[in-house]
Amino acid sequence: MLEHAGNIVLIEDDTHIRKLVRGALEHEGFIVHEARNAREGMVEAGTRKPDLIILDLGLPDLDGKQVIADIRSWSDIPIVILSARTQESEKVDALNAGADDYLVKPFGMPELVARIRAQLRRRTQSSSGSGRFRMGKLLIDLPARTAEREGAAVHLTQIEYRLISTLLRDAGRVITHRQLLVAGWGPSHTDDHHYLRIYMQRLRQKLEDDPAQPRYIMTEIGVGYRVVDVEVV
Repeated sequence: MLEHAGNIVLIEDDTHIRKLVRGALEHEGFIVHEARNAREGMVEAGTRKPDLIILDLGLPDLDGKQVIADIRSWSDIPIVILSARTQESEKVDALNAGADDYLVKPFGMPELVARIRAQLRRRTQSSSGSGRFRMGKLLIDLPARTAEREGAAVHLTQIEYRLISTLLRDAGRVITHRQLLVAGWGPSHTDDHHYLRIYMQRLRQKLEDDPAQPRYIMTEIGVGYRVVDVEVV
């Protein structure tokens, strides 16, 4: 018998996709509750209290971004988007609204399962972590505001620290350009994307073993950045 991996609410109007996703997730040990439209999904989310929500944006009764906003008004449940909308603006809007990840249809089931597990790990770590993170040979201590590699201090400027802190506190989640610009420079700088590119390059120079082939600070083209392969210590 498979170990119970978690409860998931799947909000998707396409019967075929619901069947495929449910079958794949149940095979991995998840319990899946289905909803065919936005209103059913919000009821399921409120009553089931799931560990994660999978949400289609193109629902017949409400746009998925309205569902995100409703859920975010009362919960921080991880939300993974499945959508046929490929425009970067749609991804950015959904992530800014509070979604945690975004997969474009058609998608691979192994990738969906991996994204779900990453979000559940992030949620567990954020609730029990010490604020100390290991990235290969690098140790970052957010409460102490320090970074070191094999005992040698790595100097981070205030803005660099704010940026990496924002990424690490939501490790595995896509953080949009706008969210990072607000964290680093404030709400009056949300269009200054060139600032962000420069500082993310600096962070990679300081934190990555090979800045030209980053392993930890990953670019989501046109959307933002995320940190991956990070251990909470």
